[in-house]
Amino acid sequence: MNYKLILRSIFILGTSLLLFNCNNTSDLKQNLSCNEIYFNNLKEFSDAKNNFKISLPNNWKTSTFTDNYQSSIYTADTTKQLTKSLLLDVNFINNSIQIDDIFKLKIEHENLTNKLIQKKQKEIIFLNRKSYYVISIGKKQKFKYKSLQVFVPLNKSSSLAIKAEIYGDSLVEKRICKALTLIGKIKIEQ
Repeated sequence: MNYKLILRSIFILGTSLLLFNCNNTSDLKQNLSCNEIYFNNLKEFSDAKNNFKISLPNNWKTSTFTDNYQSSIYTADTTKQLTKSLLLDVNFINNSIQIDDIFKLKIEHENLTNKLIQKKQKEIIFLNRKSYYVISIGKKQKFKYKSLQVFVPLNKSSSLAIKAEIYGDSLVEKRICKALTLIGKIKIEQ
């Protein structure tokens, strides 16, 4: 038996798997110039209908919501003030979205209605699917506000809509990168 050939094959397979797993959010992280942020004490949460799972810090306040249209996990780092925290909402929607010009205009219109200005938007690959992200800024209440929205069509009958909200102007980019690290841990259960 040729052990060198076997070891080389295992090395190539292992490297390929590592690159594939690291590529999960790489499009988004590259577009937003983010590095991986490491969290301690992550706990895996499932939405109420077992459509998806996500690993989140276990000391964050996390809740679920469900109705006939959607199933959501909402989390926030309540150990910090709002202007230093991250709010994250992951929604499994029982509706297919098609990323086209009409969809993009609809999202822009919704953001403008909420007095938010889109600063960056792009089609990307996320969770191994053609997706679309939008970064918007504005004011909410009396705070500067930045949001990251990611839309992921899953199949002909469902989609993911993810939203990270950042209030204030302290470490905004780092909090966006934290959101990317967490949403990169989403596992679709279908």
